[in-house]
Amino acid sequence: MTDVASAMPAARSLDRLLKPRSVAILGVSERPTALGNQVLANLERHGFDGAIHLINPKHDALAGRPCLRSVESLPDGVDVAVLAIPGGAVLDTVRALAARGVGAAVVFAAGFAEGGEEGLAAQREVARIAAEAGMVVEGPNCLGLTNYVDGIALTFVETPAERLGDRQGVGIVSQSGAMAIVLGTTLYAKGLGVSMGISTGNEAASGVEDYVEYLIDEPHTKTIAMIVEQFRQPQRFLALARRARSVGKQIVLLHPGRSSAARESAATHTGAMAGDWQVMRTLVEHAGVVLVEGLEELGDVVDLAMRAGPIPAAGTAVLTESGAFKALTLDLCEQIGLPLPAPAPDTLAALRAAIPDFIPVSNPMDLTAQALVDPDMYRRTLAPLLADDLYGAIVLAIIQTDIATAHLKFVPILEAIRTLAPTKPIVFAGMDEGAPVPPEYLAQLRDLGVSYFPSPDRAFRAIARLAGARPESEAEGAPVSATLPHGGVIPEYEAKALLAPLAIPFPQGGFAHTAAEAAEVAERIGYPVVLKVQAQALSHKSDVGGVILNLADAAAVAAGWSTLEANLAQHAAGVPIDGVLVERMGARGTELIVGARNDPEWGAVILVGFGGVQAEILQDVRLIPADLPRDAVTAELRKLKSGALLDGWRGAPALDVDAVADIVVALGRMLRGTPQIREVDLNPVLIYPAGEGAVALDALILADD
Repeated sequence: MTDVASAMPAARSLDRLLKPRSVAILGVSERPTALGNQVLANLERHGFDGAIHLINPKHDALAGRPCLRSVESLPDGVDVAVLAIPGGAVLDTVRALAARGVGAAVVFAAGFAEGGEEGLAAQREVARIAAEAGMVVEGPNCLGLTNYVDGIALTFVETPAERLGDRQGVGIVSQSGAMAIVLGTTLYAKGLGVSMGISTGNEAASGVEDYVEYLIDEPHTKTIAMIVEQFRQPQRFLALARRARSVGKQIVLLHPGRSSAARESAATHTGAMAGDWQVMRTLVEHAGVVLVEGLEELGDVVDLAMRAGPIPAAGTAVLTESGAFKALTLDLCEQIGLPLPAPAPDTLAALRAAIPDFIPVSNPMDLTAQALVDPDMYRRTLAPLLADDLYGAIVLAIIQTDIATAHLKFVPILEAIRTLAPTKPIVFAGMDEGAPVPPEYLAQLRDLGVSYFPSPDRAFRAIARLAGARPESEAEGAPVSATLPHGGVIPEYEAKALLAPLAIPFPQGGFAHTAAEAAEVAERIGYPVVLKVQAQALSHKSDVGGVILNLADAAAVAAGWSTLEANLAQHAAGVPIDGVLVERMGARGTELIVGARNDPEWGAVILVGFGGVQAEILQDVRLIPADLPRDAVTAELRKLKSGALLDGWRGAPALDVDAVADIVVALGRMLRGTPQIREVDLNPVLIYPAGEGAVALDALILADD
């Protein structure tokens, strides 16, 4: 996070930028292709009826309008100035606008924070001026904005001069101006309206969070679509996402960065496996945001959210016209986690009565080509599926072929939907992308609230994304504030002392400074034991031979102590040693890893997974919010790739998943209550058969200095 972002206020009225009644344009010239001329043309095409002031120091009139020579000549109360001027002139112009009391500025020019130290310094100065003057600045390095509600286009890109009217629209917020334009084009092609399209650019003095806050309260905006490369106020965004969900507005986010290497950590496995993008994903999804993987999917999910609204987490029913496609559908939906439950008994009976005997009742169900000779079959099969609570959405995967065939199918399908007036989403998916479909049929589908997809795969993925947006669970247990002994690496013996009061189970043990003390501890706790060297500088003890296992008696402890000293002399000479932890060797169990990360920007997450090779090579781990209740944690554990092992596999006993969930909940409480903790690693955690518990063999904490 940069200090540029700190200039952005927590809340600010954006009306003077987004709904201005007066606009000044700098950069209009005799060249028709000048960016300022394009802004003026857009305003005129959109029918902007407010005052427009052109500024050019060399002209008294341009484009058939009077022209002022300087910012100082502007009348009082101008709402926004559009700076279609070179970057070198921006800073002085922003100063002049602030002194003149202009409410907002749109800065197109690039070459600021992205252009090196000099540009960054200029951007920071823009932020400072804006903060002092209470002026909103959009950009620099942005494409401006378009308000389709009021017909205001403050951009040089030609935009559709189409008012939203009484419709609900999509609010677009994108750091990339080009991607904002691309998404707007996609949505218009789908027959959707845009309420506002906003490009935030470098975000010197306003950011995506400001515009999301505005759109949550904007009455014409139903869904907010975002393309963001970096959130500068992550915690604020999470709070806004929760508020959007509470008022029924869905946020759909495309956030690049998934493929970047996870942050390396010398202290814990958790730090290496829980990268920044994964932490972001975990917490934004927990706050109700739908995170998508590409522009195509962004458009698809927004389409579905606009027409269908929230989709219940129930299953999906599929009506198709191909037996082979049934198997393909089952494969894909299992892969993406979209359930396709069999019909309930009453539904099955109604379907059986609605179709010929030669068509088996199933989900997906192949209607064959019978509907071509019996077109009312679409209505007869849709009706019982719509009444079945097992289904939150219904997909019609239809072969379109040609104009004549499309007519034979679309007409009865449209009539069935009108007659049934469904209260749950119906989605139309053409199976043969590229088949000619009369546009009037697509328009009628969309008027009925039915999303049209050119392929079933896209429909299934969009439904899975939207149905997966679930409300947050209520946190279990209050946060726990711990007093840390020091910053940096907190070694095992100190970490266990901090975590033990939360009832996190550790092996019996004691601390020793001499071989004699180690023998005393071993006699007290019982053999076999393990010796583990303790030092702040040795976060990975095994790397220096600092762990001696399976010491069966006093003689073995004495020999083990000597081996430990020799290893340290060879591999860690001069490293300050706190002492040696002597612990009883535990019974063998299934190895898990439980870790935590308190991201300074996003917040706390917990990492759970299978340990050893499965964690480090197979990455069989899940990242979850730190405030999940116990039942939600157990559900997450069962979603691991090897989750079937937890409930018994090929005769093995079921494992004590609840005991691991208790550890996770306890760790989350400490992480939420002690923000100085950066990372925690419990590795391994051994889980035993159901009812026999779990134990964390090792513990390490990384804290702020």
